[in-house]
Amino acid sequence: MIVLNKLHHSDEQWTALAKEPDEGPIFMVNLFKFREHAQYADGRETSLTGIEAYQLYGAATAEHIAAIGGHVLHSSIIGGMVVGEVEDLWDAVAIVEYPSIKAFMNMVDSPDWAQHADHREAGLAGQLNIFSRTPHA
Repeated sequence: MIVLNKLHHSDEQWTALAKEPDEGPIFMVNLFKFREHAQYADGRETSLTGIEAYQLYGAATAEHIAAIGGHVLHSSIIGGMVVGEVEDLWDAVAIVEYPSIKAFMNMVDSPDWAQHADHREAGLAGQLNIFSRTPHA
């Protein structure tokens, strides 16, 4: 199994998500790996850790999520593996419910959301963002 933490989706991933049936809520499972020290692309000096920079982004993004009718269902620091093995464990996990694929994609593409992306990129070494939905009977 290949596991590559990334900062951004690929064009192919975004196109595939847009082609999914947009029926009902979706859930995004986020596995985060933080930098030890925040690194801003503009080179600004900071004493923030990676997680502290990401928390600035996360607080603003939580407002965007709520504004579109979404909910952060769970967010926590990862304690360890119980089953399975990975070479490098993630630092934190979050599960977010969005009302629809379109709502999620519009939020991520919005200029308002992008205003805080510098904190996200400064704090994250990479992540996995996994799309899921409840199966229909």
